[in-house]
Amino acid sequence: MVDVEMIEQAVRMILEAIGENPRREGLLETPKRVAQMYKEVFSGLHEDPRVFLQTCFVEEEHNEMVMVKDISLYSMCEHHLLPFYGKAHIVYIPEKRIVGLSKLVRVVETISRRPQLQERLTTNVADVIMEELVPKGVVVVVEAEHLCMSIRGVNKPGAITVTSAVRGIFHRNAVSRSEAFSLIKG
Repeated sequence: MVDVEMIEQAVRMILEAIGENPRREGLLETPKRVAQMYKEVFSGLHEDPRVFLQTCFVEEEHNEMVMVKDISLYSMCEHHLLPFYGKAHIVYIPEKRIVGLSKLVRVVETISRRPQLQERLTTNVADVIMEELVPKGVVVVVEAEHLCMSIRGVNKPGAITVTSAVRGIFHRNAVSRSEAFSLIKG
């Protein structure tokens, strides 16, 4: 689990290292606040996103596309520990198992609450859905702005990174893939 005391100590050390006084009134509670934030932001490290896909509806006969789009996500770039944020879109075609729509959102949330790369996040969401629901196919698209590019380095706010993962029928069938991407653009 998360070692809150160790995080607090590290934050005090960072404040001292940049030339700040961690005993200054405005910074006294900062180590504690940062530790609590990290506990929340990285909670996905201690959760298995697969558990959300265990409860399914198998009596329903539905073999058309199901889409949940514009799922807000917030994650932390593992290279700079700065946030990236945006939206995820999921399209899947059930084979025999339909899952509650909120469960797809929970998969995105759990995987995004880890030190992360957007590419890995996109792939992991698609793989978890494919492995657990065994649908005919899955498309996951993530669009995000990375603060490591917006506020430092190249300093390009507003630049959006788009990643996609395509599995099953969407990988094999260009018409289905095209339909899914046009629905996402919407």
